[in-house]
Amino acid sequence: MEYRIERDSMGEIRVPKDKYWGAQTQRSYENFKIGCEKMPISVIYSLAILKLACAFANNELKPEKMTDEKKDIIFSVVMNEILKGKLDSHFPLSVWQTGSGTQTNMNVNEVIANRGNEIAGKRLFHPNDDINMSQSSNDVFPSAMHIACVLDITNNLLPSIKGLIKTLKSLEGKYKNAVKSGRTHLQDATPISFGQEISGWRASLEKDIELLNDAIKHLSYLAIGGTAVGTGLNAPSGFDKAVTGELTKILGISFKPAKNKFHALSSKDEMVFTHGALKALSCDLMKIANDIRWLASGPRCGLGEITIPENEPGSSIMPGKVNPTQCEAITMIATQVMGNDATIGICASQGNFELNVFMPVMIYNFLQSVSLLSDGINSFNENCVKGIKINKKKMHDNLHNSLMLVTALTPYIGYEKGAEIAKSAHREGLSLREACLKLGYLTGEEFDGYFKPEEMV
Repeated sequence: MEYRIERDSMGEIRVPKDKYWGAQTQRSYENFKIGCEKMPISVIYSLAILKLACAFANNELKPEKMTDEKKDIIFSVVMNEILKGKLDSHFPLSVWQTGSGTQTNMNVNEVIANRGNEIAGKRLFHPNDDINMSQSSNDVFPSAMHIACVLDITNNLLPSIKGLIKTLKSLEGKYKNAVKSGRTHLQDATPISFGQEISGWRASLEKDIELLNDAIKHLSYLAIGGTAVGTGLNAPSGFDKAVTGELTKILGISFKPAKNKFHALSSKDEMVFTHGALKALSCDLMKIANDIRWLASGPRCGLGEITIPENEPGSSIMPGKVNPTQCEAITMIATQVMGNDATIGICASQGNFELNVFMPVMIYNFLQSVSLLSDGINSFNENCVKGIKINKKKMHDNLHNSLMLVTALTPYIGYEKGAEIAKSAHREGLSLREACLKLGYLTGEEFDGYFKPEEMV
């Protein structure tokens, strides 16, 4: 490999000749060879978009320093190369680095500067003086975190949830008249239609979208303009409003300056709050997937009231076995998100004085949650939920075998006699009708007039 010499305030260092990063990136690359977790590319893209917005703002407020030539080249590098994935290999840093994200911020600064100099054919850019103009890692990195979270939730997660809701609505209508036994405490309960049961799943996801939309509004407030400690040192007046205005134009999503920059740099409560909505979604997905695999359990020794697609063999030793693998995948994802939530909460509690220094691991876990949920929901929807079918006979048999249908009789004979009928039927292996007639509480004609399971929903 060929190298070139790069310099920073600490001296000279060798950098691979074919890479656009500079000395500070190289030092981080060499000093933090920890794990395999790299800074998520959506953070890099969000930083790049933020750098472009800052260039536009500086061009407006400090045109003598951020010239039109510089602004236009930054635009070209960001829009035509970084955001199109052409420079992905130039962002190599580990998540396990400085807790402020400074090294990733400098990685982006150096790549834009060096590529910009190459385009200009001269040394036009300095990574700190030009690309990082009016900024600090301490306001840039948390701002990029918020941008990445808003974009990933808006562009990836919300559409996946809406796709699953669409499928559930279709099944809800299709099976609105399919009456089955309800269950509470994992015990038989009064009847419910399968459509009604599905409507509960659908409404849970609709509530999750509502919670997410409410939560991400808080992420639209950015720390940019606070610079090192929240005072805004070295940033021109109005810089924060100019940057967020440019971001809103570029992304078509409203962003605003944080009202208190000291809070924005040191507190991560918006991240905790929004990830809490992701955890709520995970809890609902866990419930839905568990319901589905319970209802599909069997095929002969379980509930077996529905069938789900048979996608792959389920056992290396038991021929013909098929498992609810999509349910297992989405429930594993749910547990990962719950674990990520614990990490994010602990990290957010560590905002010492003017800065939180647990930001890289926070954003890594947050975006992992969003990515896993987005992909997992799509897979669950396409490979499981869309293929749900009912087993009419099993549903009918389970319904009519349920002792809790005796509830339909309590308005006529009372709770105590109803309980006696249910216990007698269970103890003696009788139907409810047989037990009722044996105890003499109703005539056969009366029982048949009151006992209509399909009308109990």
